[in-house]
Amino acid sequence: MVVPSKVFFTKGVGYHEERLVSFEMALRDAGIAPFNLVYVSSIMPPDADIVPRDEGLKYLSPGEIVYCVMARESLNKAGEKIAASIGLAVPQIHTKQHGYLSEHHCEGMSADECAVRAEKMAAIMLGTIMHIDVNPELDWNEQEKAYLASGKIIKTSNISEEAVCRDGVWTTVISAAVFVC
Repeated sequence: MVVPSKVFFTKGVGYHEERLVSFEMALRDAGIAPFNLVYVSSIMPPDADIVPRDEGLKYLSPGEIVYCVMARESLNKAGEKIAASIGLAVPQIHTKQHGYLSEHHCEGMSADECAVRAEKMAAIMLGTIMHIDVNPELDWNEQEKAYLASGKIIKTSNISEEAVCRDGVWTTVISAAVFVC
């Protein structure tokens, strides 16, 4: 059984005339290009420590199979804005209950707008399994206060990246939660 003990968050931007190469450049910018990335669903493991990117990278070796939750957007329309975000919601008793990660990617939104969506989705997913009833009509700031006031969710956060597409090249943005086993 593989249960990650650590997670770190990273983001990056890449530009190139080839879409795949722009993705590689974004991975390089994020510091995770030398790994074989395997995308997994959105569960934040119970008791996993959140560590800084530089610390998390010390535990990984080039060529290693590494699990991650990734948001990714690529576009080649000059002047268009793209964004990618990972949201996080962690429960009060993180040693017994998993949290949630969510990914959101979009065209035409800023990193902040994309981040609100990702963070909100993670909080909703965690809130529903913890039976926290929050009015969906409230704006995110009010919803976040309600989730945190429940005493069952102690943290919500996000990591987001945005870029404006350049003329004649593909632009790729990524945000990722990278697991260390």
